[in-house]
Amino acid sequence: MERKRIKGPHIVLVIGLAFAMVTALSGVASAVFQQNDDSPVTREVFGGIPSSLKIAFYVMTSILLVYGAVLFGQRVKNWTRGKPDDRRTTKKNVKRRLGDFRAGVYMQTLLRDPAAGIMHSLIYFSFVVLLAVTTVLEINHQVPEAWKFLNGNVYMAYSFIGDLAGLCMFVGVMWAIIRRYVQRPYRIRIKSKPEHAVILGVFLAITVTGFGTEAWRIAETGMPSFERWSFVGWPLAKLIENSSNLAGGHQVWWILHVLSFFAFLVILPVTMLRHMFTSPLNMYLKDRERPKGAMKPMPNLMETELESFGVSTIEDFTWKQLLDLDACTMCGRCTSVCPAHATGKSLDPREIVLKSGEVMAATGTPQVSPPLGVVADITISANSLFERVTPEEVWACTSCKACDEICPVNIEILDKILDMRRYLSLMESNFPTELGNAYRSMENSGNPWGMSQADRGDWAEKFEGIEILDGSSPLEAEYLYWVGCAGSFDDKNKKVTQAMAQLLQRSGISFSILGPSELCTGDPARRSGNEYIFQMLAMQNIETLNGMGVKKIITQCPHCFNTLANEYPQMGGNYEVVHHSQFLEFLIDSGKLDLSNAKLEERVVYHDSCYLGRHNDVYMAPRNVIGSLGGIEIVEASRNGTQGMCCGAGGGRMWMEESTGKQVNIERSQELLRTGATKIAVACPFCYIMIDDGVKAQGVEEDEVKVADISMHILEALERSEADATITPIV
Repeated sequence: MERKRIKGPHIVLVIGLAFAMVTALSGVASAVFQQNDDSPVTREVFGGIPSSLKIAFYVMTSILLVYGAVLFGQRVKNWTRGKPDDRRTTKKNVKRRLGDFRAGVYMQTLLRDPAAGIMHSLIYFSFVVLLAVTTVLEINHQVPEAWKFLNGNVYMAYSFIGDLAGLCMFVGVMWAIIRRYVQRPYRIRIKSKPEHAVILGVFLAITVTGFGTEAWRIAETGMPSFERWSFVGWPLAKLIENSSNLAGGHQVWWILHVLSFFAFLVILPVTMLRHMFTSPLNMYLKDRERPKGAMKPMPNLMETELESFGVSTIEDFTWKQLLDLDACTMCGRCTSVCPAHATGKSLDPREIVLKSGEVMAATGTPQVSPPLGVVADITISANSLFERVTPEEVWACTSCKACDEICPVNIEILDKILDMRRYLSLMESNFPTELGNAYRSMENSGNPWGMSQADRGDWAEKFEGIEILDGSSPLEAEYLYWVGCAGSFDDKNKKVTQAMAQLLQRSGISFSILGPSELCTGDPARRSGNEYIFQMLAMQNIETLNGMGVKKIITQCPHCFNTLANEYPQMGGNYEVVHHSQFLEFLIDSGKLDLSNAKLEERVVYHDSCYLGRHNDVYMAPRNVIGSLGGIEIVEASRNGTQGMCCGAGGGRMWMEESTGKQVNIERSQELLRTGATKIAVACPFCYIMIDDGVKAQGVEEDEVKVADISMHILEALERSEADATITPIV
C-alpha cells in the first residue's frame, strides 16, 4: 500500500495553526505567570493596558495567523498544479543551497544597485530585528519571575537596539516613499500600484506608532533615567511629559500600533509582501541538476507518446516555475537590463512573470490574488498563457539571460520564454517567417546558412597539416577543433577560424577538423523552440563524435560551446569542451604560445558574449588573453561582465528580422564606441557579425576602429612583432 505524502498546503496550514496556538498559549502563560520583575531597571509589558485589550490582542493575532496560513496554503496548492521538478536537498547540494539562501537573505544581488539595495536592507533587516525584539519581550513576559531576563543592563541594551532598528526602518521607509513617488525611476514607476502605497503606509504606521507608544509609556511612567537608552523615545517623551492624561494617550498609541500590526498581517498573504516568505524559499531552491546554460531536456520526439510540447497552460510549467511567479518582488531589475525592452520591443521580462502569475491566480481553485493588482478591464477567459502573453513578446527575446542573472530572488524567466517558444514552434508553427528559412536550411543542409556541407572545410585549403576527417575514422589527434557554421561559411568568421588554426599550429597543438561531417549543433533550433530539428542534428553529431572516440573539443563559438558541453550530455554526448578563449589563455600561461614580444599600441574594449559569460560564467579568459599583449590599454563599456549588453543575435534572433524599435546591435555598438577604443575584441562569431555591422552603420571604418575576434588581435600582434624583428636597421 502506497504511503500518503503530506502535501504542501497541509504543511503550511499546520505551521500556521502551530504559531496561532503558541500565540494563544503565550497569552495564557502571561496570565498564569503574571508576577512582575522586581528589578528597578525593566518595564511591564502591558503596563497601563486594560485586560480586555490584552485578550483582544492575543485572540486577533491568533485568528490572523490562521487566516494567513489558509491563504498561503491556497497559493501553495496553485504551485502543485505544475509538473515535477527535482529540487530535492541532498548531501551533494545542501552546502550550495544554504549559500544561495544566505545570499538571498543578505541581499547580495540587491546590493548590485547600491541605492535600492541599501534602502531595502534598511527596511528588511530592521523589520527582522524589530520582530526579534518583540519576540524577546513576549518570551520574557511569559516566563516565571525567577526566569525573567529583560532587566538591568540587558534591558538598556535591548532598548537601544529596538530604537536603532526602528529608526533605520523609518529612514528606509521614507527613502522608499521618496524613491517611488518623487524620484520615480522608470523600472518602478511603470508598475507602481495602489498596493505599494498601502504597504509603505503600513510600514510607516508601524514605526511611527511604535515610537509614539514608547514615548507616551516613558512619559506615563515618570521619565525613569534608564529609559534614556531609548534614544528616540526619550526625546519624544520629553516633549509630552507635561501633557494631561498620559495614561489615555499611551492607550491610544498602543491601540494604533497594534492595529498597524494587524494591518500588516492582513495584507501579508494578499500583496507582494508575500515575497518575504516565497523569495527566500526560491533562493534556497536555486540549485538544479542541469548546468546553468542548458535548457530543460525533452523526451525523444521520435519515440515519445506525448501529444503536447512546450508550455501553453499553467499546468505545463513545473511547480518551481509556478513558485517563481509568487516569489517576484516586482523590482523591475530584469526590465532594466533587457536588451529587447531597452530598444523598444514589446518584451518586458517582468511582464512575462506577472502575466503568467495573473493566469495562475485567475485559474486556481480557489482563485487567489494575482502577483500585483491588475487593471479591472483585464480578464482571463481560459487557462492559457497566451491570454496575456503575446507571441511578439516571446519572439523578441535574445536569450541573453540578463534577466535571470540580475534577479535578486532567482526567478528563472528565460526558461519560461523558451518553453513558450517550444509550444509556439512545435504545436502552432507560429514563428517568424524568416525563421522558417533557417529551419529548412538546418534540416536539409545541416546548417542555418543554407550553404553546401561540402564547403565546410574550404577555409583550410591554404593550410598544410590540417587533417579533415570524414567522421568514420577514429580521432588520432588530441583535440577536435569544432569550427561551427559561422566559422565555416561566414566570410568574416572564416578569418577567425584561420587565425585560430594558425595559433594552434604555432603552439604545436595536435588537432583535426570534421569539415563536411560537422553539422550545426542545433542551438538556433533549440533556442527558437524547434526541439525536433535540434534532436535530429544533435543525435547525428553525437553518433559521429562517439563513433570517432572524441574526448576533447575546442570551439570558437560560445553557442556551440554551450550546446556541446551542457546539452549534449542530455543525449549521451559527454566530452571535455573548451572555448577558444579559455584554450588561448592556457596556451599563453603555459608558454606554448609566446607573446613576450607581441604588442599592440591600441585602446581595446572587450564585448562580453552572453553565451560565454552569463550562460557559462566565462568572463576573465578573453580579457586575460587580450591583456597578455604589450602596449594594450584595456577599457570597459558601461555595461560589462554580468551586466553586459547583448549583441542581439542570440536565441535564434540571428535569423530573424528586427523591425521594431532600435536595433540591439546598434545600441551596443554605440556604447562600445563611446569608450574611445580603437579596437573592439569579441569572442563569438555572432557578436563579431553584429558588432562589426553596428560599428560600420555609424560610419566608422575599419582603419578607425577595428572589430575582430580575440584570436585575430593576437595573431595581428604576433605578425607585427615578427615583421618588426626582420627589419634590418639602417646604419
